[in-house]
Amino acid sequence: MATKKQQSWTFLTNHSHVLCLINSDPNITIRDMAIEVGITERAVLNILGDLTETAYLTVKKVGRNNHYKINKDKKLRHPIENHCTIDDFLKTLEAKKA
Repeated sequence: MATKKQQSWTFLTNHSHVLCLINSDPNITIRDMAIEVGITERAVLNILGDLTETAYLTVKKVGRNNHYKINKDKKLRHPIENHCTIDDFLKTLEAKKA
């Protein structure tokens, strides 16, 4: 049985979880992202702000909703992984999901 400490962290960050959700559904709501990731709507808004400020994501208002577009050509940020693009990262996760 897993201990509480073993259950308290994951390999991917909330930023990557949000990107994966947007990749699956570019019209996903902030509320649905918050529920899926297990964080507050305010935390999702902060993550979306981070991703748009650094040009990993663009947001287009469509009526009352948002449509998100991921800049898949951008490189991952950390020096250990910056040889990979966002597209490489998302494709790797998609391949395992299918």
